[in-house]
Amino acid sequence: MEDFYETRIDGVDGEVVGLFGVFDGHGGVRAAEYVKQNLFSNLIRHPNFISDTKSAIADAYNRTDSEFLKSENAQSRDAGSTASTAILVGDRLLVANVGDSRAVICRGGNAVAVSRDHKPDQSDERQRIEDAGGFVMWAGTWRVGGVLAVSRAFGDRLLKQYVVADPEIQEEKIDSSLEFLILASDGLWDVVTNEEAVAMIKPIEDPEEAARSLMQEAYQRGSADNITCVVVRFLANQGGSSCSNPANHGGSSCSNPANHGGSSCSNPANHGGSSQTSLTNHWGSSHGNTTNHGDSSHSNPANNGGASHTNSTNQGIFSHNSLTNHGGYSRSNLANLINQEGSSHSDPANHGGSSHSNQTNQGDSHSNPVNHGGFLS
Repeated sequence: MEDFYETRIDGVDGEVVGLFGVFDGHGGVRAAEYVKQNLFSNLIRHPNFISDTKSAIADAYNRTDSEFLKSENAQSRDAGSTASTAILVGDRLLVANVGDSRAVICRGGNAVAVSRDHKPDQSDERQRIEDAGGFVMWAGTWRVGGVLAVSRAFGDRLLKQYVVADPEIQEEKIDSSLEFLILASDGLWDVVTNEEAVAMIKPIEDPEEAARSLMQEAYQRGSADNITCVVVRFLANQGGSSCSNPANHGGSSCSNPANHGGSSCSNPANHGGSSQTSLTNHWGSSHGNTTNHGDSSHSNPANNGGASHTNSTNQGIFSHNSLTNHGGYSRSNLANLINQEGSSHSDPANHGGSSHSNQTNQGDSHSNPVNHGGFLS
């Protein structure tokens, strides 16, 4: 499992902001975990975060990439990661993307992609790579240098001249027509279209349930990759609601900071910068998101007993589910059905008995190495 995610509600210069991200690693977990732990911290510390958010996002992406590469000096093997993030500041939603994870919103009932997948065969990306002295070739799919199936990423030191971490940023206004946002790694988008994803969860009010439904559908359709989904739901009738305790939901539930009317989150873990409790932490264990284990509040006995700070108006909520076992399940859930057939507990494609948890497999590919012949994807 090489996917990570982060969800935070934070305060910056008196403004309540929301930060959501999905990070899909390749060549191991190092890059994705590093980006999860550092990208948003670098962003909110930027002096121009509020005054010039777009430039602050671009600077934070490139600073995080540079610092990760410096930390990799002693490593003999390359690692990289995509990043698809959504930043909520006031009535603005800024989506920044590097790689092939994707952000899709539902506005007025319609699916709208608010990010572009960075693939080497896109004409402008290919031209940029070739202008820098690189090449793109077919090796099962189009790959930079015949190796990497994305044209932008964090890390990937040996390809850094061609594989940049410059984000493409799109801004959307948060208004009554904006219903929800989906951030997901390509394990979802490989088998589910934007329109299908939006139609599937439109009637589901609980975002945790919505994110779980997306993962289950991708798994059932045979996705051979890690799947991580974050669902953020927007409703206009917030009037100062507070953040619910994420431990009550197995994912998390948090009112939209843009609609808080100035209220702050009641859960101190949200202010501490931790990710809300992962679905996988409640349904089993997750290889991803190691910081969740120390920062989330699911150990609070009152929360585990079902007590909740959520009030009935707290409908502007988000949820995230990180799929370690290709369906949002743990070893004790649906993945056992796979284990009974002799497969790995993490990768449904490994039905032949190969194990995605094997470090060699993780280093070769973030998807099933049998499917990719050991290439990075």
